[in-house]
Amino acid sequence: MKRLASILILVAMLTGCGVNNGELDRAMALRAKLLASSGCSFDATITADYGETVYTFCVGIRGDEKGGVTFTVKEPETIAGITGTVSGEGGRITFDGQVLSFELMADGQLTPVSAPWLLVRSLRSGYVRSCGRDGEQIRLEVADSFREDALNLDIWLGDSDLPVSAQIVYDDRRILSLEVTNFQFL
Repeated sequence: MKRLASILILVAMLTGCGVNNGELDRAMALRAKLLASSGCSFDATITADYGETVYTFCVGIRGDEKGGVTFTVKEPETIAGITGTVSGEGGRITFDGQVLSFELMADGQLTPVSAPWLLVRSLRSGYVRSCGRDGEQIRLEVADSFREDALNLDIWLGDSDLPVSAQIVYDDRRILSLEVTNFQFL
């Protein structure tokens, strides 16, 4: 009986691999557009959840053709105007009499201001673990690497197959979320 159950499970898994996944095709089309473009721009409202403390701020993002991003803080007004860059090699923050300081998250792997960069990097080259419908939207589950301590992103694509929101999960807990608006290819 166990052998029959194992065979049935194997057959179900193999036939599932052959099913045409239109949502995955649409997600891969987004990746292809992003890789073929000069970059992208978008606005993001980022919420960082440290457990007892939650921070929310809005940034304007411009991603380049190599996957690096520049950002400008738009809100809250107390830190508006702070700019920075984030790439695979590191980051830089520029400010004039203002301080933007966040504790590291995910065992030192990222900060809240690097969340848009991680989103762009994952859209460009992340390992798509699953893809399917979530109501009217397409939901992607993407790992940023094949490492054991990989950061996992849940990314939702809206009507135009462009990102509208994302959550970054580490150690089975959502640590960052992004609400994305005005996404455009450059």
